[in-house]
Amino acid sequence: MRPDFILTFSCPDRIGIVHAVSGFLATHGCNIRDSAQFSDRSVGRLFMRVSFDAPGVLLTDLQAEFSEVSTSFGMTWEFHDCKSKPRLLIMVSKAGHCLNDLLFRYATGTLSVEIPLIVSNHRDFYRLAASYDLPFHHMPITADTKPAQEAKLFELVEQERIDLIVLARYMQVLSDNVCQKMSGRIINIHHSFLPSFKGARPYHQAHSRGVKLIGATAHYVTADLDEGPIIEQDVLRVDHSLTPDDLSAIGRDVEAAVLARAVKLHAENRILMNGDRTVIFR
Repeated sequence: MRPDFILTFSCPDRIGIVHAVSGFLATHGCNIRDSAQFSDRSVGRLFMRVSFDAPGVLLTDLQAEFSEVSTSFGMTWEFHDCKSKPRLLIMVSKAGHCLNDLLFRYATGTLSVEIPLIVSNHRDFYRLAASYDLPFHHMPITADTKPAQEAKLFELVEQERIDLIVLARYMQVLSDNVCQKMSGRIINIHHSFLPSFKGARPYHQAHSRGVKLIGATAHYVTADLDEGPIIEQDVLRVDHSLTPDDLSAIGRDVEAAVLARAVKLHAENRILMNGDRTVIFR
């Protein structure tokens, strides 16, 4: 069974923090089920994730009464209700491997999220969305229509109470406005050849250079293209016998797996921001 709540926080590191947090939870009748912490000495901050049961305790009461502890230690903090699944808006273009993988994990219950809708700048995957009984919004993008379409995107985010946007190989650059409004709430996936092989046909470029590793990176989206805080990465070894199509197929598998792991980490509140980096509690 899942815990009732999760508390995540970071603050300047000093004596007494863990004692104060555990004492607060004990005083409120909470039973800690799991606790993980990391002290980053390079920046002097403590990062912590605590999951706990709280029979008969209201989230609003915890939030209101924790302010005394959080203020005394200068915490950036949040309580998460584990009964509430994060709501995902998935965006996709013409490559469907990541979308297909996420939908399968969602349908089989291995990814504990809600997916109210799918958005795409192409029509390619409306049948796939329909097979999962999910609304599919076709929103084609040109230089002229981009501002209006992004306004519609925000309407959908508000209407559907979206917690996280997942770019499942969505091949459009989001505006700075979107990146800022959804800071820490957009995850992207791409191959890990960057910055070596930019632009079109990266696997053909990699093949011509004889690469020996195929990888993928999932990260939070910022206004700096493909340079947001990294959440998850993976690589597989390859060799000279593989064609560019073989490399592309391997790349698709790695991308799908890495993106799914990143979304799961976010959904389970296991990611804390540490400047331009992330702290991940497994």
